[in-house]
Amino acid sequence: MPPANESKKDRAAVTPAQVSEIVGPLTDARATAIIATGATMEQIAEAAAWADGESDVMGGLRLRAAPAVVAVYEILREEQRYAEDRD
Repeated sequence: MPPANESKKDRAAVTPAQVSEIVGPLTDARATAIIATGATMEQIAEAAAWADGESDVMGGLRLRAAPAVVAVYEILREEQRYAEDRD
């Protein structure tokens, strides 16, 4: 059940294009995985902000972040690690 203060707009389906607007280019699989977390646009933006920092900046904060934020963060970090390995 969504939080009481979450608006209908926040619960609207997130599209791959919206994900890319927030986090930049991603593979289709990663965008689909992010959408599958059920994260809102705000949660995706929060995870992207964490992922843009140091490699493990979340540290103990993972325990306090919403599960969807943590899931998106992990997907983004995986994508970053994959990109680093390709270089």
